[in-house]
Amino acid sequence: MTRIYLIRHAEAEGNLKRVFQGHIDADISENGEKQLEKLAKRFAPLHLDALYASPLKRAYKTAQAVDSVEHLPIITMEGLMEINGGCWEGQPFCKLPELYPHDNETWVSRPWDFAPREGEPMRQVYARMWETITGIARKHPGKTVGITSHGCAIRNYLCHAHSWPIERLNDVSWCDNTAVSIIEYRNDGQIAVTMENDVSHLDGELSTFAKQDWWRKGTRA
Repeated sequence: MTRIYLIRHAEAEGNLKRVFQGHIDADISENGEKQLEKLAKRFAPLHLDALYASPLKRAYKTAQAVDSVEHLPIITMEGLMEINGGCWEGQPFCKLPELYPHDNETWVSRPWDFAPREGEPMRQVYARMWETITGIARKHPGKTVGITSHGCAIRNYLCHAHSWPIERLNDVSWCDNTAVSIIEYRNDGQIAVTMENDVSHLDGELSTFAKQDWWRKGTRA
């Protein structure tokens, strides 16, 4: 069995200011640094055989925290990056309904059909995240691997890992910053999500979601 620890990056400036980050290389916020301290303590007693990260700063720094004890080489892969939001990049979420009403409605109600101008279609994120993480699992049979990525990207992967079509994307909850999921690639070919979006390492005051309510409404990241 190959075990994957899939971790969302710590709170970044875009999460704090509620802007669409996408491929913008936003740094970790002050609260995000505190989240990383808690995440490092969670992973300190765990053994990892390999560690992968999106090359974006917020994911790479999260991988460094996960690897604070063993000091594995962190392998960056573009396939683990967040969705490229194209014309949405850097825009405050509160302005999107006015700026892009049709695309905004698609993002909320039919995210599987979301395809921003100059950006990446959601269906492509669904395919590339599955291909990238499954490829990593095959490269490390019988091992335990850590992977740090991004909220929308992780949501797409978990949808696929549940054996759901992308049209069920809204059935997958958004994950808080530094949330941990565990996926097992078993020897019989079965894939199981044994932990999903767990943030038990965070005190309530450090949780990004505890200070926001958009995710309760099921709207947008």
